[in-house]
Amino acid sequence: MTTTLDRTTPRDLAAEVPARLSLTPKTTLAGQLDGAWWPYSRDLEAELPPLAAALEEPWGRVTRVTVNPTLWPVVPHTVAMDGRTLHVGWFTEQDPDKLILLSYTVGRWDLLVIPPETAPAAAARLMAAAAVPGSVLTAEVLMDNETAIGRGIRDARRREATWEGEGGACMSPFGQPMGRSAPPLPSNGLR
Repeated sequence: MTTTLDRTTPRDLAAEVPARLSLTPKTTLAGQLDGAWWPYSRDLEAELPPLAAALEEPWGRVTRVTVNPTLWPVVPHTVAMDGRTLHVGWFTEQDPDKLILLSYTVGRWDLLVIPPETAPAAAARLMAAAAVPGSVLTAEVLMDNETAIGRGIRDARRREATWEGEGGACMSPFGQPMGRSAPPLPSNGLR
């Protein structure tokens, strides 16, 4: 069987649609996050130019971006953007749910990264929570809270990992354990 990957689709989509952002209003209250970003795909080369372009007016020119490579299949060293280069770095110590944007003149901004596969309602809750001025909640805490209320995106990843780890036999389609995957032994003592 041959699988064909269409790598142009996410890039074409990213070029046509604006970045999905929620930014913290300018106040004197500094928080853990400066807002949230909900990319359309996990293709940094396609997703970063619209993000940096959308942030140029409110924040200034973004020159560098750092990510944790855990959730990004490919982390390019540079991304071409309107005749200039955006430098991309990765650090495994950085929160996987956070993107750090840097500028030579303006400073640093931290954004919660909402996975592309997130349901719109969950993404809306996360975007609103990340934009609260002065919030002490980190990206990891926000994502864990969304999972804890049972509607989070990590739930889907956890269910898939459990399904794969247990051979797919012990989970219901709703992600709930079903008990044994084999019929029970007879109760008359015969084995």
